[in-house]
Formats: sequence, structure tokens, C-alpha cells
Amino acid sequence: MPEDPLKSLSDMASDAHARIQAAHQHINPVVEVRRGMRDAGIPADAMTIDCLRTRRRITLILHDEAPGMLLYQFITIDEEVGDAFQQVPLAEVSARTLFDWMEDYFG
Repeated sequence: MPEDPLKSLSDMASDAHARIQAAHQHINPVVEVRRGMRDAGIPADAMTIDCLRTRRRITLILHDEAPGMLLYQFITIDEEVGDAFQQVPLAEVSARTLFDWMEDYFG
């Protein structure tokens, strides 16, 4: 049985979180899985990675209508998520990818 994409993404985010904290003490990201989209009837799971110091957010979405794809957006904590998502095959995303995004965007 294939692994749950949300679990896979969560595991990668946990790994990237530990690595970023070891490499950059000033970056202390907060990773959160959000269930609000499913609760609102949207067939998708969302995860946010926030940097409270810079007020920046990386939003990650796994949408049932785009299986195998990770939708992502770099915004601020104060912004609403927009429609302009980039996407990448989930198979091409790794903990290193998430680490690099956090390092580049939050650093």
C-alpha cells in the first residue's frame, strides 16, 4: 500500500525542521498541519511552515485533484493564501528541498 502523502510530507518537514534548527539557530520554524480545508469541504490537506521572526510562511498543499503533486506558495503570515501556487511532483520533494526553501526564504 502506498504511503500516505501527508504522512510522507510531514516526515520530510520534521526532518527539515530539525536540520534547519541545527544549522541556523535564528530560524525557528513552526510546522503545522491544517485540517481546515477538508473541514470546509475542499478535498485537500494543507501544511504551513512559519518563521515568526520574519513573519514569512511557506504554504504546502496536497490536493486530491492533483495526485502526486505538491502545490506551494511563499507568502507572509499576515497574507491570505492566493491562487498563484507553484507545483512540483511530490516524488521530487525531499527534506533537503524543504530545508533549502526554509533557509532561502526565512534566512
